[in-house]
Amino acid sequence: MKKILVLEDEANIRSFVVINLRRSGFEPIEAENGEMALEKLKQNPDICLALLDVMLPGVNGFTICREIRKQKDVAVIMVTAKKEDLDKIRGLGLGADDYIVKPFSPSELVARVKAHINIHERLKRNCQMPDKKAFEEGSIQAGKLKI
Repeated sequence: MKKILVLEDEANIRSFVVINLRRSGFEPIEAENGEMALEKLKQNPDICLALLDVMLPGVNGFTICREIRKQKDVAVIMVTAKKEDLDKIRGLGLGADDYIVKPFSPSELVARVKAHINIHERLKRNCQMPDKKAFEEGSIQAGKLKI
């Protein structure tokens, strides 16, 4: 089962998301604040996607997104009530792969989760970073492409 980090401070919304992810065959890892989310990421290196609320007590979701991008290569979806274009642009600019505004359809959320996991897995499989030796020797290979 693929692990999904769910960062949401409101217990009812977090439970709603967790239930829908479990029903779809995922293993949700819950966090109610930013510090907890970063700790869960360290404890679970196989997390493949993070769902981040923006408005959180303490460290906000934008900051967590920035930290995730420094540490891991996982899909990130912002799930928030902040619906202004500027907020969406900021979230996507900080590295989020998608931005969903609350209230949302649980089936759409799960569909987006599946789509972004598939995209990230396909990119990792087809565009693996070359090893250092190949890079130093002057050739790089990504899938069938060799430079």
